Amino acid sequence: MDEPERPGGRSGANWILAGLIAGGGAIAFVLTVRTGRADSAMLFVGLPVLLAAALALMPPRTTHGRVFVATTIVLLLAAVALHEGAICVVLAAPLVYAVVHGSTALIRWLRESSSRAYGALVLPLLLLGGVEGSVDGLRIAPDQSVEVVRVVPVPSGELAGRLAAGPRPTPVRSIPLRMLGVPVPQHVHGTGLDVGDRWAFGYHGTSHGPGGQLLAEVDAVAPDRIGFRFVEDTSITARWLTWHRADLHWRAVDAGHTEVRITAAYRRGLDPSWYFGPLQDALVHEGTGHLLDMLGL
Repeated sequence: MDEPERPGGRSGANWILAGLIAGGGAIAFVLTVRTGRADSAMLFVGLPVLLAAALALMPPRTTHGRVFVATTIVLLLAAVALHEGAICVVLAAPLVYAVVHGSTALIRWLRESSSRAYGALVLPLLLLGGVEGSVDGLRIAPDQSVEVVRVVPVPSGELAGRLAAGPRPTPVRSIPLRMLGVPVPQHVHGTGLDVGDRWAFGYHGTSHGPGGQLLAEVDAVAPDRIGFRFVEDTSITARWLTWHRADLHWRAVDAGHTEVRITAAYRRGLDPSWYFGPLQDALVHEGTGHLLDMLGL
């Protein structure tokens, strides 16, 4: 790292690395097709492998360039191993890049600084980012909630009847959920608005996990409100968050329109909070909107 730049050019090691990546990718591609996932083989295997091989043949000239290439190749190969689970790589990638480039800059600064002893005091601050979440007592605001508000063309007097029909599977409209391939319920059933009535949201098994279901039970009913608690969660999303409850309120806007407000409370499963807190908040907001879509709202 003492030399910030050096002449670029492909070496034999670059070609060997690219060949190994391509060979391993070809094997992964064939295995993916043979397991009946030909539709995802090119997107989740072929494309990342091609990008990783191309990066291996493009040796950068700067220290940060070399760090970027090495990190990107590792992330792409991780995405190949995870297939549909590549969403985890995509969500974590900005944090990984920030850490590796920040560490690289700090190390170079320490090596070039005339007061390395004082510079070393920065290192404990970096370690604090890895401490959060190591135990439950060292978490920052893990309990979060989101709120989604919509005005729907349904008279307020008819809304309860529509809700009583329960949710139904619906194509995902949210662009972020579709682009990231976030798991959404595929088998949905349940009706009723009486206390004790249950709605079940079932998930298909993917590379994220074996599937499972999320079971919601009505625990509060009022003329303009319905509340749910979650009594079972074996779903794929349980590894990222724990659902607490959901409350849906509505009020008349005019004779033909009703404002629907749904609040979902959950416990974040990922740290650090400064990164995954806003990220999970945004994704849960989109997922709560999808729930309203499943309710025809």
